[in-house]
Formats: sequence, structure tokens, C-alpha cells
Amino acid sequence: MRSFALPAAVALCLVMTGCATSRGLHTTGTMTDSGALASERSLADVQLSPTAWPSQDWWVAYGDPQLSSLIEEALKTNPSLEQAQARARQAQAVADSVNAGRMPQAKLDASITGAYLSKKNPIYPPYVLGTFAWSKSIMGEFSWDLDLWGGKRAQWEGALGHSRAAQIDAYAARIELSVNVARAYVHLGYAFAQQDVAEAELQRASQSLDVTRKLVAGGLETPQQEHLADSQLASAEQQKVAADRAIDAARSSLSVLLGQGPDRGLAIGRPHMLDRGPAVLPDKLPVDLIGRRADLVAARWEIEAASKDIKAAKADFLPNISLSAMAGVIAVGGSTNVLQLPARQYAFGPALSLPIFDGGHRRARLAGADAAYDAMVARYNGLVVSALNDVSDQVSALASVRQQITLEKRAVDDAQKSWDDAMKAYKGGLKGPLTPLTSRQQLLTAQQRLAALESEQIDISVRLIEALGGGFDSTAEVADIDAAKAPQASTAR
Repeated sequence: MRSFALPAAVALCLVMTGCATSRGLHTTGTMTDSGALASERSLADVQLSPTAWPSQDWWVAYGDPQLSSLIEEALKTNPSLEQAQARARQAQAVADSVNAGRMPQAKLDASITGAYLSKKNPIYPPYVLGTFAWSKSIMGEFSWDLDLWGGKRAQWEGALGHSRAAQIDAYAARIELSVNVARAYVHLGYAFAQQDVAEAELQRASQSLDVTRKLVAGGLETPQQEHLADSQLASAEQQKVAADRAIDAARSSLSVLLGQGPDRGLAIGRPHMLDRGPAVLPDKLPVDLIGRRADLVAARWEIEAASKDIKAAKADFLPNISLSAMAGVIAVGGSTNVLQLPARQYAFGPALSLPIFDGGHRRARLAGADAAYDAMVARYNGLVVSALNDVSDQVSALASVRQQITLEKRAVDDAQKSWDDAMKAYKGGLKGPLTPLTSRQQLLTAQQRLAALESEQIDISVRLIEALGGGFDSTAEVADIDAAKAPQASTAR
């Protein structure tokens, strides 16, 4: 007895010291508190309102029914949305598959096999040895992993987190599509404005060339002036062709976003979008932004899923118990009836598994899960910083372009007055015919700059709506995630 006790004690010590352990492995990532990011000075001059968050149908505020119709059409027909929704369904299917693995499993097998049996085969009864016999069986099996430490449940919850993130990504694709349609529509409006200026400049350059030719013919101007006027006409014709092409390109972009052929774009008329005025921001921007941006909420779910993956990896270090049972009937021989009591067979019992030596496999898996969590946290922190700065940058850009528009409108007014004065001087015989045409060119140049600024203003306002979440609202969901993480943190402490 003593000779057995010593080796057993040594073996037990080796087992206890050699068991796979997770000691020394942990995460290092810490999520950034959006409320701690300083933004007061950057947004000090911006009007605040608790109702400033974009609505889900934010495009209606631009007062253009055609824009609303195009966005609604795109949300129904664009194929990229179907792709995003398919990824969400795929992620949900993975979660369902993982959950199914947690449930008790049962199956029924029935088979019949014919074989010539060796005379020396000790498994089968003597009366069938050396003959061709049929083996018939009907067996039922049952198994259930008890998941004592919640590892499989954590794996399922992690899959649910990935599924929820994919669902939010699908919604984010809708927001991105609506923004892209609106911005392409803004570009179409600017292309029409360019066309107006190009047509006016073409008319002016043509008139200038006609007048110059008459002056050259009368000996009042030199041929050099005629060549200059002809060069200006050629440039005006080129600008007109380029403006026409810009309209075609914008319509083509909209056709793609609508998921339609190029002819669909030809039916899109000139945009008439309203100016929404200066920027107005929500009063709790840094704190509430994390629940209003789909990318941030999806990142939060990915972090939550990564934390569940860590829990599942840690559970693999602990012992576990599974239950299994089998019962059925089996018989050998062509004349033997399998459905009789002597053919019965059954077995049942629990099984204990304890990881001891695995070559570091479990530690490597846990280290990978820790690293994945830290990577998700770092990505989320970057998104938070980028999101808040994106809002600030769009607000600054909108304020700047509105100031530029005010100044450019003054330039347009002055150019208009200059042209009017030149026309009066020409009609009064105080100036030649080229003077009002030159003033007209300055006016058209100012009008083109103003059209570009007004288009940029609307484009920036759309980008600001996107920066504020584009109508997405999941603040309650983020609060639920935080509430679920609170007891975990206290338990860890």
C-alpha cells in the first residue's frame, strides 16, 4: 500500500502544478469616456437645442419632394442594402447555431449491414461465424454538456453581440445611402447652376466677338483684339460642354445609387433644395453622440462580444461535466428478430473533463481573445475621437462657408451694379459697346463662385447630419450595454 501511495501523491502534485492556467493573461484596453473629450471652446458659439438631433427622414427638411422621392426609392432598390441585410442574417444564423450547441442533443440511427463473418471473429455468436449474415440495429443517443461555468452561454452571447453589430451595420448602410443620394443630388444642382453661368458666358462671348469684329472692320480695333475675343468664345463653348457633362455625370451617379439603369437619371429634374440655416447642435452632444452614431453603437456591441469571447475562453480552463446515454436493439443473423427484448442494449453515465496539458493551446486562445478585445476598444476609442471632431469640423466649415456666401453676395451685388452702370454709360454714349460686356463677364464670374459656395453649404449641412448620426437613435440600447457591464466590473474587482 505504501509503495502505491508515494507514486500517487507525486502524480497528483504533477497534475495540480501542470494544469492549464490563465494566470497572467488579461486585457489592457480602456474605453474612452466621450464626456471627457474637451469640445466646449470649439463649439462655444454654436446654438444648442435638445431637439437638434436629425430625424430619421431628415431629408424632408430640405423642402424638395424630388429628393425625398429619390431617397425613398434608393432605400428600396439599391442592391448594397440587400448585401448588408444578408450579412446581418448570416450573423444571426451563426448565433442560432452556437445556441443550438448548448441544448441537449438526441438522435436516432437505424442500419442494416450484410457481411461475411470470419470463423475466428469472437464478437459475433458461433451460429453465424463462417457465414454471410445481416447485422441490424436501432439505436437512440442522448448527450448534454452541462456548461457548469457558463462558457458555452458566453460563446452564444458573443455571437449575439456580433449579430447585433451586423444588424446595426445594415442600418448604417441605409444612412450612408441616403446621405450619398443627397450629396449626389446637391452636385446635380451645382451642375445646373454651372450650366446657367456657362450659357450666359457663351452668349456674352459671342456678342463680344461680334462687336469686336465690327470694330476691327471699322478700323477701331486691332486684329489682336478679335483673336482674343474668339479665344474667349472657344473657352465659353468648352465650359458649356463641361457643364452639360457635369449634369450627365451627376445623373449617372444617382442612377447607380438608385440601383437603376442610366435612363433613370435622365428623368431627374433640377434640384430645388432649401438652406437650413446655421448649425444647431444637441445640448448633450459628447455624451449622447455614442448612442446616435451607428458606427459607435456597432463598435460597442463588438466590444461586448469580445468580452464574452474572453469569458468563454476562460471557461475552457475549468473542469466540466457532460451527460450521455444510448439505448437500442441490435441483432445478427437473417432469421433473428431485432425487435425483441434479448436484443436490447443500453448505456448511460456522466463524463468529467479536466484540462491538464494542452501544449499552451488554451492560453494562446485566451491571449488571442484578450488581444481582440483590446483591438476593439482601441478602434472604438478612435471612432469616438473621430466622431466628435467630425461634428466640430463640419460646424466650423458650415460657419465659414456661410460667411463666405455673405461676402460673395456682396461681390455679386457690386458686379451687378457695375454692369448696370456700364449699360447706362453705353446707352448714353459715354462708353463703347465692349464696356458692358466686360462688366457682364465679372458678374458671371462672381455668380459662379456664389453658386459653388451655396452648393458647398448644402453639402456640408448634409455631412453634418451624417456626423450627428443621420437619424439613428440607440441611446437606450447603449444604456443597456453599460448596465450589463456594471455588475461584471464589480465582480472583477
